[in-house]
Amino acid sequence: MGQWREEKKIVLEAAQQMLQKGLVVGTAGNISLRLPAEGGRELLAITPSAKPYDSLVVDDIQIVDFDGQTIEGNLRPSMETMLHVGIYQARKNVNAVIHTHPVFASAVSVTGRDIPPILDDQIAFLGGGIKLARHALSGSREQVVNVVAALGDRSAVLLPNHGAISTGRSVRDAFTACELTEKTARIYLLALSAGTVNHLPAEAIEVEKALYDRLQNESE
Repeated sequence: MGQWREEKKIVLEAAQQMLQKGLVVGTAGNISLRLPAEGGRELLAITPSAKPYDSLVVDDIQIVDFDGQTIEGNLRPSMETMLHVGIYQARKNVNAVIHTHPVFASAVSVTGRDIPPILDDQIAFLGGGIKLARHALSGSREQVVNVVAALGDRSAVLLPNHGAISTGRSVRDAFTACELTEKTARIYLLALSAGTVNHLPAEAIEVEKALYDRLQNESE
C-alpha cells in the first residue's frame, strides 16, 4: 500500500501549516484532497478525527471513498468527511477543501451575517460575497446540503457559530482562500466597528467575477 504517499504528504503539510498560522486550535478543522478515481471509485485523502495536527505523520492521513468507506488507514477519518464529499460532488472543479475555525471569520459567523462584496481580491479570488450557511449539526446530511447551497460557485462559505470552509483547484489554492477569507472577515468587522461598510460597485464586481470564473475553469 502507500501509493498515495505524496498526496497524503500534501494534506499533512497543509494541516500543520493551518495549525501554525492559528487557523485552528487543537484538533479542530479538517483538510482533504480529491484523488484520481480508481476503478471507477472516487477517492479523497483527509485528515483523521481527534488527533492533534502537531503529532500527525504521513500515514495518519486517511484514504476514503465517496461513500465514506476507508480504503487506506487505521484511524477514524474526520467526522465531516461527507461534507467534503458533498462539495466535490457538487463542484467538479474543486480538488481541495479546507475547514478552519479562524477568529475573525468565526466572529462574523456568530453575528448571523454574510460578508458582502467589499474587496477587489475577495471577488477575483473567492468569487463574491461570503455567504453564511444555515445551521445544521456537524457531520449531518443537512449540513452538507446547507453548505453546498451557500457555497454556490464561490470558494468560501461561513458555518454559523462555527467557522469557515474554503475550496480550491489545489490544496495551495484552498489554503490561499482560507487566508483571504480571514483577511476579508477582519476588514469587514473593522468596517462595521467604524460604522460604514461600502460595497464594491456593480461594474467592478462583474469584471472581477469574470476573472474568477476564468481562473476556476482553466485547465490544470
